Amino acid sequence: MRVLVLGSGGREHALVRALRRDHVVSALHCAPGNPGTAAIADNHQLDPTDPNAVVELAERLAVDLVVVGPEAVLMAGVGDALRRAGIACFGPDRQAARIEGSKAFAKEIMKAAGVPTADARVCESAEEVAAALDAFGPPYVVKDDGLAAGKGVVVTEDRDAAAAHAAACGRVVIEEYLDGPEVSLFALSDGQHAVSLLPAQDFKRAYDGDEGPNTGGMGAYTPLPWTPPGLVDEVMRTVVQPAVDELRRRGLPYVGVLYAGLALTSKGVRVVEFNARFGDPETQVVLDRLATPLAGLLHACAIGGLDPAFRPIWRTGAAVTVVVAAENYPAAPVKGDVITGIEEAEAVPNAYVLHAGTRRDEEGRLLANGGRVLNVVGTGADLAAARRAAYAAVEKIELRGAHHRTDIALKASQDA
Repeated sequence: MRVLVLGSGGREHALVRALRRDHVVSALHCAPGNPGTAAIADNHQLDPTDPNAVVELAERLAVDLVVVGPEAVLMAGVGDALRRAGIACFGPDRQAARIEGSKAFAKEIMKAAGVPTADARVCESAEEVAAALDAFGPPYVVKDDGLAAGKGVVVTEDRDAAAAHAAACGRVVIEEYLDGPEVSLFALSDGQHAVSLLPAQDFKRAYDGDEGPNTGGMGAYTPLPWTPPGLVDEVMRTVVQPAVDELRRRGLPYVGVLYAGLALTSKGVRVVEFNARFGDPETQVVLDRLATPLAGLLHACAIGGLDPAFRPIWRTGAAVTVVVAAENYPAAPVKGDVITGIEEAEAVPNAYVLHAGTRRDEEGRLLANGGRVLNVVGTGADLAAARRAAYAAVEKIELRGAHHRTDIALKASQDA
């Protein structure tokens, strides 16, 4: 099977790495990719949000499957264009991808499908915002209706800050605050059936102790020893399958991965958000644990041949990923600083490095080229061992001004 992965971040490096392990993959391409994917796949420089350019590349490479990484690519209609050209694509069409591209549309789908979620109001004026903030009270939850790379949500006790965020966004969804820990669950869908992957947990706040601003995610781990028995089956039954069924009923078959961000509240499971792609950085740990070959799974979804009774096989043990972020991330990350120590980090037993925001200069030096620069993954027999491996590798990496959280999976490893 010849496979093309679209995107350039840590999620895409993780996808390429998992696909490289699949013996049926005879050719592996990434566009545009990064220095990490370049080591294990053929990179191609293009704008992945340009549908015509993607179709041209896929046809020239004679690929059997295109795997879409970022949400912006989906919202640009790349999935639609590939399917019109007769090319199998893992990733929904633009209209179905609005389940992430529009928070208001997602709420509409959830309501129609009976999916448990927070009460919410869609607001377009200052008056509507004020009324919603009054209705729900603190903590205030304000979400940009459109794509915001994981940083369009403000959760605050400060009413003025909530109103200011709403004013800066324009159209927003304001909703009730959901208590309880959060869980990420990915489900693979062929438009009719869905199968689940392992649940994971990510860490959205920039600093230890869940302090600081929201980010795209500063780390993640799996498995989750504290989740209640039967959680995955419950979520598939009450959240994922109803959403897939509702989208199909509307003539929008959902082909790809449906990411359910969940809160385990005192009143039961509630959906915080849906995403239309693999979550980053949860993908990095979930795919590390996957023993079932990935390419066949994704291709079955793309061509409508997913067996609803199929259950992926998972490697035992645990995986933890720690994000090494650039100076001043998430506000205005500093780019262009030299990164060293990657080889030393990868020499740490049971650890490896995924590139997320890097590039090489004319001299071949590795440079920071984004906010979340590297994902350092540690594995082990349990979460404590995986944490030790990840953080031992992080200590080998040198990047001026970089920062990372030191508490990824800490509580779960202590409680396990």
